[in-house]
Amino acid sequence: MRRPLQTTLLVLSGIGLLRVSLFTDLYLRYVTEGMRPLLIASGALLILLGAADAVSYARRREGDEHTDHGDSGHGHSHSGAPRAAWLLFLPALSLLLYAPPALGAYTASRQPSKAVTHEDDFDPLPTASLLPMTLSDFIRRVQQDRTRAIEGRTVQLTGFVTSDEQGDSWFLTRIIISCCAADAQSVKVRIHGTPAPPADTWVAVTGTWHPGGTLGTRSAPAALDARSVEKTDKPVNAYTDALPLTPTR
Repeated sequence: MRRPLQTTLLVLSGIGLLRVSLFTDLYLRYVTEGMRPLLIASGALLILLGAADAVSYARRREGDEHTDHGDSGHGHSHSGAPRAAWLLFLPALSLLLYAPPALGAYTASRQPSKAVTHEDDFDPLPTASLLPMTLSDFIRRVQQDRTRAIEGRTVQLTGFVTSDEQGDSWFLTRIIISCCAADAQSVKVRIHGTPAPPADTWVAVTGTWHPGGTLGTRSAPAALDARSVEKTDKPVNAYTDALPLTPTR
């Protein structure tokens, strides 16, 4: 790979990183939100390195023109990087021209639900008639809270639809990225009592815990008897299990 092409690779990679991290939210399909400043800094650094390399190369060429008196080999390097280096153009161009598909129902349907963290002590639930909860918090209340505080309470969970082989139920799902897309895991709550909307549709489901097993132990199913299912907006950062920032519609 010749020097000008190496420089071009640096600049393209830098522009691509800035495109996905500074001007769009596409970087969330690769890494967590906290890594955005590092991506922006890396993109800017790559562009600066490419510019500096271009200036250095131009000055060297100008010097060679003054010192080269016919010796075709003097002052010129014909060495190049391995041919495999050309493969680096593919990810550089993909950052500029192609956005990877968002992780969703296809991914979630092929992996088990992520185990939620253990909690020993639970605060009292609010007395409101409707309790917005994350999927992880709902699962913890169902399977770990021995006070059975969740029993009979009306909750609202938000996520996307994942179909299940069982025709009488489906999954409300969130995909969680801890560091990058390679470590993505899904958390799921089974929904009973209503037909499944199309896969990958973001919905807010209101209902009560679906009885089974012993509430407050791992034998209790992470499941909901739905009273209503309403379509809602996909959150900007869809790879966390967080409450919606705006009221669902």
